[in-house]
Amino acid sequence: MLYGRAYGVFAPVASLPSPYGVGDFGPGAYQFIEFLQGAGASYWQVLPLVPTSEAYGNSPYASDSSFALNPLLVSPDLLVLEGLVPKHVADQYVVPATGRIAYGRAYKAKEAILQVAYKHFNSRRREYQYYLEEFVAKSSYWLRDYALFRVLKKLHGSPWTRWPKELRLRDPKALSRVEEEYKSHVDFIVFEQFILQRQWGKLKEEANKNNISIVGDIPYYVVHDSSDVWAHQELFKLDEKGEPLYVGGVPPDYFSPTGQLWGTPVYDWEKHREQRFQWWINRLRRSLELYDLVRLDHFRGFVAYWEVPAGSPTAIPGKWVKTPYEDFFRVLVSAFPSMPFIAEDLGFITPDVREVMARYSLPSMRVLVFAFNGSPTNEHLPHNIGENTAIYTSTHDTNTVKGWFLEEASPKQRKYVSKYVGYRVDESNVCEVFTRLALSSRARLAMIPVQDILCLGSEGRINRPGTARGNWKWRLLPGQLDKRYSVWIYGLARMYARTPN
Repeated sequence: MLYGRAYGVFAPVASLPSPYGVGDFGPGAYQFIEFLQGAGASYWQVLPLVPTSEAYGNSPYASDSSFALNPLLVSPDLLVLEGLVPKHVADQYVVPATGRIAYGRAYKAKEAILQVAYKHFNSRRREYQYYLEEFVAKSSYWLRDYALFRVLKKLHGSPWTRWPKELRLRDPKALSRVEEEYKSHVDFIVFEQFILQRQWGKLKEEANKNNISIVGDIPYYVVHDSSDVWAHQELFKLDEKGEPLYVGGVPPDYFSPTGQLWGTPVYDWEKHREQRFQWWINRLRRSLELYDLVRLDHFRGFVAYWEVPAGSPTAIPGKWVKTPYEDFFRVLVSAFPSMPFIAEDLGFITPDVREVMARYSLPSMRVLVFAFNGSPTNEHLPHNIGENTAIYTSTHDTNTVKGWFLEEASPKQRKYVSKYVGYRVDESNVCEVFTRLALSSRARLAMIPVQDILCLGSEGRINRPGTARGNWKWRLLPGQLDKRYSVWIYGLARMYARTPN
């Protein structure tokens, strides 16, 4: 349940300005918190902070861990301030700002900088020992598995199903031998995660101190070649070699005659029930360490999911499979009584999903770029939106508002936007119109992507679903988000009673 009227700004951490080719947990993020405070915002929504890789197109929805943090987001500037990296070393990796994330250079730079930091850390280990041990103890349910997975991938490549049998099947003696033989490599990954946790923890603390809550995002599925699947093979529908028997997706619909095939292994929900859904509880508890509120992606999958036989060329041969959702949500509400979640309920939603959302007062998602198909009953139109809703002008998976209006909306749709608000709407004012519609709606939470505040066209788009390359690259330039924007949106938010008292 959302309480009170408020608004937030969506901006991925990786899209913030920094000198190192990618946004991070450093000064640029602290400056963004200052912008949010000046703009009267109460929320900052980010993309998943999990590790990314070029193998998966740098997508934060395709990670080798649901629990770890992304080394790409470590701040060299904060490491310099902490005395773990000399400034001249960090300066070697400065990349000119271009408005696009330089993934190739950034991955190499952050790895090299963290290696330098690790050497200095070891020379000062006593200063950190208490905090390091506390972090390791608190993270024991995922950290060792993740560190071993990373080490084994370097030793044996991908995927884990091709590793030697004793490692693929996680023989305890074989894993202990690897841990002992490659102790320095394991310790480095533990250090890396410790530093990332410290940096993010301090950044989140600064946001909370300024009355800004962090909204995170948790993908429903995990990729097959991940520590999650390798460490918990019994929780997924796999064959005797560890390969998926079925994969996830969605059925054919108006937008796709063959459906969507995601290729991720599906959960064995009966095994999850036998374990009292402990993996899910751990995953959500970890998310709530990192965020104050969590958006549950593909929420309908918690009630029923589309299961496609592995090897199918399309999602057409799939079928709906029910989960033990009654038991799952009883355990969930017991673990998290306040249910601090937003349900991503876009697309085909059945009555049983709606019933679960209503029973637990889970907020819905609505998106204004989906609203103007000409039907007055469209559920995304502001007059059809209830209070327990998070309304977005656009999302990371859609075009920006201006990009949609110029490139995707038909002449009829553009005309309907003007009819709906009662005056002429064109590219010069469409972003303000959509921002006003979101802020003035009954929805308790309005979320405005930073690209819509800047009124960027499709050059500001983050992701095009169904395309594997060229996504997740958009980035703010230094100084681009100046004070005039915070003054403008503060005035609108205050008018519609969305600023803090």
